[in-house]
Amino acid sequence: MQTLHVELGDRRYPIFIGSHLNPQQLLEPYIHGQQVMIVTNTTVQPLYLDHYVAAIEQLGKKVAVCVLPDGEQYKNITHLTLIFDALLEAGYNRDCTVLALGGGVIGDMAGFASACFQRGVYFIQVPTTLLSQVDSSVGGKTGINHPLGKNMIGAFQQPQVVLADMAQLKTLPARELSAGLAEVIKYALLADVDFLVWLEAHMDNLVAGDSELLAEAVYRSCAHKARIVANDEKEQGERALLNLGHTFGHAIESYMGYGVWLHGEAVATGMVMAADLSQRMGWISTADLERTKKIIQRANLPVACPEIPLAEFLAYMSHDKKVLNGQLRLVLLKQLGQAIITKDFDVELMKQTILENQK
Repeated sequence: MQTLHVELGDRRYPIFIGSHLNPQQLLEPYIHGQQVMIVTNTTVQPLYLDHYVAAIEQLGKKVAVCVLPDGEQYKNITHLTLIFDALLEAGYNRDCTVLALGGGVIGDMAGFASACFQRGVYFIQVPTTLLSQVDSSVGGKTGINHPLGKNMIGAFQQPQVVLADMAQLKTLPARELSAGLAEVIKYALLADVDFLVWLEAHMDNLVAGDSELLAEAVYRSCAHKARIVANDEKEQGERALLNLGHTFGHAIESYMGYGVWLHGEAVATGMVMAADLSQRMGWISTADLERTKKIIQRANLPVACPEIPLAEFLAYMSHDKKVLNGQLRLVLLKQLGQAIITKDFDVELMKQTILENQK
């Protein structure tokens, strides 16, 4: 097992990364009070729920469960309310802990619920997908979608601890594993060209589910995110770099309908668009753009999106959280391994990028 820490002063918390981790031993110091609400979904429930319920009950805690339907299309206020219903029906108080057992949707919804319930209760992340292990479980961003924009309603709610168990990735469908690799590739493109070289050397084995290599990928990805979050917890500056590919990607997800394209699939195409615009602006070379496309394709991810009317694509982009004073800001590449946040891009070139990266 490897351990990282997100350094947030007195809110410092660990990320445990390994295979067949012992939840009873690792979670005990981070469960406050006697009440634990496990939030999971219908896919994860038969795989891992009993194991975690038994482990926490053996600590002498009261455990209740809220099972949500599986899918991005359920990440909304209607299903968020089901978590509040379960907490209230169980009679839970301000000293309870909400434990998210699932992927990014469950982590985001359970985290948001924990931030709101009685104005804030304790929160633990047990991410069961690669995407949630390397991205959404770390850093405290929680929230739900709105028909007009993804993740537009939410709160910052840091967990007490993150448990990333590589053994759980063995039950992950290949498409979901690839979606997680999109976020892994993101860290390499925005901040670490040596990591990109490592991914190019090992991508075939990562796609095949090699546990040791996946653990290394998770560790390196989380190390980048932990550093950035420690420097900029509330996304006032540097943390926005983590949205490389997301402004384009969220537009794709919103237009297609949440859940039609996986988040990682949309981000992958969004990163190609960001690299394409960076190339059009003369910041990276054609060879860099092709290198970006190639590593994404090797992860079995799309590099072009379905046909979306330009006006609608731009409308969804205008609802992006990086819009500041009415002006869109994008995360683009000055070079591979060096991303910047900028409002100084050519809008006409951006339109060309959108139109020419559709199937």
